[in-house]
Amino acid sequence: ASLREIVKTAGVTTGAFYGYFKSKEDLFDALVKEHYEYILGVYDSILCDFKKLSIEDQITHMDDYSSIGFKKMFEYVWDHKLAFKIILKSSEGTKYENFLDEIALKDIDATNEFCQILEEKGRSVERIEPLIEQIVISGTFSSFFSLILLDIPKDQAEKGLSQMFQFYRGGWN
Repeated sequence: ASLREIVKTAGVTTGAFYGYFKSKEDLFDALVKEHYEYILGVYDSILCDFKKLSIEDQITHMDDYSSIGFKKMFEYVWDHKLAFKIILKSSEGTKYENFLDEIALKDIDATNEFCQILEEKGRSVERIEPLIEQIVISGTFSSFFSLILLDIPKDQAEKGLSQMFQFYRGGWN
């Protein structure tokens, strides 16, 4: 949107706009930064808690931690749909445009680190090709956000999330 369109829709003057924001980028940042950082923080927090477990507990409870993380992210994204619609559909040219790639890369790195630890402990790990890993993990997060941003009842989205989680987890297992 042009600045002219933004101030017209908001019912303010360009001068008033600049009294609050330095640029359209600052406005965009004000709309989404908190939500973007929160979701990445949830992911990091779950991963940090997971890494504190023994390797045996990590193996036993991996699904639990993934499920907890997805549920916590689901609740937050559901409650802040507009911000995530903006990030996912209108962030081209901003620092948020690669949001899905960023969170997928975090998961790829965590997955590879976990596999490496298992291998170092003498466990057999069947690794998938890096390209397939990237496609699957990116697809997981893309599906996750797409499901939540649909205009459907929350209970239907939660059921879909559960089914999606089972589908992807089955493949990883």
